[in-house]
Amino acid sequence: MCGLVGIFDTRASRPIDRRVLARMNEAQHHRGPDEAGLHLAPGIGLGHRRLSIIDLATGQQPLYNEDGTVAIVFNGEIYNYVELIPELTRLGHVFRTRSDTEVIVHAWEAWGEDCARRLRGMFALALWDQNRQTLFLARDRLGVKPLYYALLPDGAFVFGSELKALLAHGALAREIDPFAVEEYFALGYVPEPRTIFAGAKKLPPACTLTVRRGKPLPAPRQYWDVAFGGGAPIGAEEAADQLIERLRESVRLRLISDVPLGAFLSGGVDSSAVVAMMAGLSSEPVNTCSIAFADPAFDESPYAQQVAERYRTRHHVDRVESEGFDLIDTLARVYDEPYADSSAIPTYRVCQLARRHVTVALSGDGGDESFGGYRRYLSHLGEERLRSALPLAVRRPLFGLLGRVYPKAHWAPRPLRAKATFEALARDSVEAYFHEMSVVRDDLRRHLFSSALRARLDGYNAVDVFHRHAAAAQVDTPLALVQYLDLKTYLVGDINTKVDRASMAHALEVREPLMDHPLVEWLAGLPADLKIRGGEGKWLLKKAMEPHLPREIMYRRKMGFAVPLARWLRGPLRERLRAAVSGETLAATGFFNPATLVRMVEQHESGAFDHSAALWSVLMFEAFLCNVAGTESRPAPAALALAI
Repeated sequence: MCGLVGIFDTRASRPIDRRVLARMNEAQHHRGPDEAGLHLAPGIGLGHRRLSIIDLATGQQPLYNEDGTVAIVFNGEIYNYVELIPELTRLGHVFRTRSDTEVIVHAWEAWGEDCARRLRGMFALALWDQNRQTLFLARDRLGVKPLYYALLPDGAFVFGSELKALLAHGALAREIDPFAVEEYFALGYVPEPRTIFAGAKKLPPACTLTVRRGKPLPAPRQYWDVAFGGGAPIGAEEAADQLIERLRESVRLRLISDVPLGAFLSGGVDSSAVVAMMAGLSSEPVNTCSIAFADPAFDESPYAQQVAERYRTRHHVDRVESEGFDLIDTLARVYDEPYADSSAIPTYRVCQLARRHVTVALSGDGGDESFGGYRRYLSHLGEERLRSALPLAVRRPLFGLLGRVYPKAHWAPRPLRAKATFEALARDSVEAYFHEMSVVRDDLRRHLFSSALRARLDGYNAVDVFHRHAAAAQVDTPLALVQYLDLKTYLVGDINTKVDRASMAHALEVREPLMDHPLVEWLAGLPADLKIRGGEGKWLLKKAMEPHLPREIMYRRKMGFAVPLARWLRGPLRERLRAAVSGETLAATGFFNPATLVRMVEQHESGAFDHSAALWSVLMFEAFLCNVAGTESRPAPAALALAI
């Protein structure tokens, strides 16, 4: 795993400042502490930080073709590179290394922009072709690896693996995009293609971007998408057998490494399935890493221990107290953008633990989206049955009224918590799922945001992100639609962002067998009743794994990788939250309604409402402003401090 940066002059071949390029490169030292390399030529500069995984001796980057006219910097792993070498050799290409990076160089020469379609793996890459005077960027299909870019006022096109590399250039304005603020508070992250800064973008997953000198910057070009349904009829037993074969192949490809390798083992079915496959493919005991929590309500380590004992792994456990809130400022610097998934805290810790023992770790990420594992899928399907019984013209006024008048009763038994259900039934399918996924829901965002910010938004709502993806979806069932939306939004913007930044902060490479795109395509073609059956999510995976894992592991209630936010914000984080809400840092943005912030804190502290997710989002936004956006934390205005 590595970090890449670059500067391309889109107007002329002006010299690139080596000091600026080196500064951008060093901003990502953590992504590749082993080696650094720069390539400078008229109008182009490429930089690379290397974490050595494959071909330790000759895999340095930038890497070139035979005559030095094509140069590449690359972050990721290409798992089918060994298969591509003979094909490219037959086409006349000569290989000087045994690295997957060199395969990409020759694939570009052979197939041009379509080379991305031939690559199986996780990747972000930047390639300079001197003869064509062309810069080519590409990102993997499921957005495992990140890639940021910006076109600066002087015509410089800058890019990097993390936003901090672009900020290190010095010319990117730190102007916050109000639309990104709306999207962040709705979803807890800023989804592609936006970034928190108006002048920078993320290259979306499964997209390429070809930049030529003297030409306008084009829109990214999508080279892949996943289509649901349309698969050949298949029985449950045959599907289970095929799944094991495909999962074993995906894991086998990800065991290629010249450095120590292991796996995260949470005790859930996804990571346990990966470890089971690894154990069957390895002649040596598998290295496994788990986090144990002091609070039993969040602790899955006994289940991880069961799997570790069954497969006799070298199991490493790091016991952490629930009080991981000291990482707030660290996470703000790690993620560069405001990021509100509190599970980043244990993820950061487990990556820290794993790096003490291995350089590469396999994870179970991506399983819930493809296998149908989230509990919210069940509730959404139940609501869909009700939505299909009445037209939207009837449901919107009827259930909209019930949703407004019914009290919010988070403390009550689930059957009495009908407010959210009424609100969902008053919406169409996409709006309802967005409502379910929202960290700060529409009504609260309206009160939270200042009139000035609402005016700048001019009616824009983050639900447009979901509508945009839904319009492109090739789906055949209500389940397929929400799976597709998660693959395009939550998986990329939340899960993959969380794991990439947390792992690379410790120079750890994480590989995701359940995001192998042939596996994802095959699972998308399966009927919905093989994913959810009888109220059981991940039905096929669990059936397939019954000979390999204890039933207690697979059929227990899903816990997730959570932290006790509500308690933190009423206890040890209380003063930090009050200081943030009453301080001048948030007030200076002009984005927020101070009275709403005060009311949310008071309601949460009293126990009247659980505003923990929303308040954590506010806290992480304030940390971003102080640690990344260049805003200093200052004391509260006297009147607001008195109100608190």
